[in-house]
This record gives sequence, C-alpha cells and structure tokens, in this order.
Amino acid sequence: MSNIIKITDLNLPELDIYARCTENQLLHYYEPAGGLFIAESPKVIQRALDAGCVPVSALVEDKHIEGEAVEILRQCGNIPVYTASFKILTQLTGYKLTRGMLCAMKRPQLPKVEEICKDARRIVILENVMNPTNVGAIFRSAAALNMDAVILTAGCSDPLYRRSARVSMGTVFQIPWTSLDKKISWPDPGIHTLKKLGFKTVAFALRNDSVSIDDPVLMQEEKLAVIMGTEGEGLTEETMAACDYTVKIPMSHGVDSLNVAAASAVAFWQLGNR
Repeated sequence: MSNIIKITDLNLPELDIYARCTENQLLHYYEPAGGLFIAESPKVIQRALDAGCVPVSALVEDKHIEGEAVEILRQCGNIPVYTASFKILTQLTGYKLTRGMLCAMKRPQLPKVEEICKDARRIVILENVMNPTNVGAIFRSAAALNMDAVILTAGCSDPLYRRSARVSMGTVFQIPWTSLDKKISWPDPGIHTLKKLGFKTVAFALRNDSVSIDDPVLMQEEKLAVIMGTEGEGLTEETMAACDYTVKIPMSHGVDSLNVAAASAVAFWQLGNR
C-alpha cells in the first residue's frame, strides 16, 4: 500500500517536482539517466501504468485518497503519496489538478525509428510542432484514427509534458512514438531514412501543385508517412521538396487553413490504416 503523507510544509524538497521544477528540469532530473514526467488525472495515470511506466510519487487531493485514487494507488506499490485539500494543492502547483491527482513517473526509454516502423503502414511525422496542446491533440487523433506510430523532429514539444499527455487523454502511452535521434538531421537524411524503410512521404501544405486527399493513387500506397508542419509557417520548403506527394485539404467560405491539430484529424481519417 502507498505511504500516505499529509502535506504540512509547502516547501518540502520532495514537492519540488510538482511545484518548482520546469518541464525541462524534469526531463533531465536523473541525468545522465532518464528523467521524470508528470501524469495528470486518473485516466492518464492509469494508461501510463498500463504501458509499464514506473511511478515515483503521487500528489492527491485528500478527498480522493479513499475514493477515485484507490485503485490506481494500489497499483503503485509503496510510493510516497502527498495529500492535502484542493485549496492547498492549488496553492502549491499554481493550477487546479484535473480530477485531483498527479503522479511523477520515470520516463520510458524511447524506441528507435526502425523499431516502431517495422510493422507500421501509416505513420505520422511532426515537424517542429511546438504547442503542447496541439501535440496532445494530434496524438489523440492518431491513436483514434488508425495511425500506427508517431515520430517527432527535434523542434517538437515533448509528448510527455503534463499538458500534452493530459490533452491526449493518455493516448501518448497507447500509440508507439519516438523522437528522431540527434544524429539524424531533418529533413535530410530523415526523409531518406523513411524512404529506405519503404514509406512514401506525404507533405500536408498550402500549395496548389498538390494531389487530392482522396486521390486513388495515394490511397493505394502500402506504406505512408504523413508529415504535418509547425503552427503558422507549416512545413519547410526543403521538406516539401523531398516528399513524394504534397496534399492540400480543400477549404470553403474563404478559410485558408486549419489548425495543425484539426488538419491532422482530417488527414488521419482519410489516410489511416483501416
């Protein structure tokens, strides 16, 4: 059973990971070994546990200790569980905890690109998508709409940032993903690596020299890598030039484009591995 600890001092160093460490500090918490991430809400924590993530400690609103958190805490072993009222926890963290629960966990080791692409037919590449909310929403759509894996370039926000994982509803733990090795620059030789693995590359961009999203030739490709670009600027010219296809989502009412998270849902629905 977990070790329940009533919070009496907000300045306890054990609470730094919840109250005073930045996401970047958590990322490097055990350097040179792996870092930590914070999972928020029972659903996200449960999906992280189901994926084999190792809990370190938890922060739980006192009313949930004997309620919604019971089953999750049972699975966490004898970790420290810090508890206080809603008001005190909000004062500590600076925000209202979703469903009254946070859990600090060890970051899992990321697989290699070749490993997650081995049996995949549809993968997603995120190029410099920097907003954690967008990253989380894209993961949720990718998991729900039949994509097999997600790969992120070095400029992307981390999917295990608290907000990203929460917005994804924990699907960051349900769909295979990795970040490009620092030795693999993007777009070259990154796109060349994908092509060697058998993927045709699809750039989603606001260009007129594009194919329709439901083009029969595109739909019949055995393996597709769907590449989505950063907020605002979209994909780089170098990436678009290196891709096998460029696709533009048709718009109406004078709208020029969709947010990258919304565009990804359209793309995955049409091109997903069904």
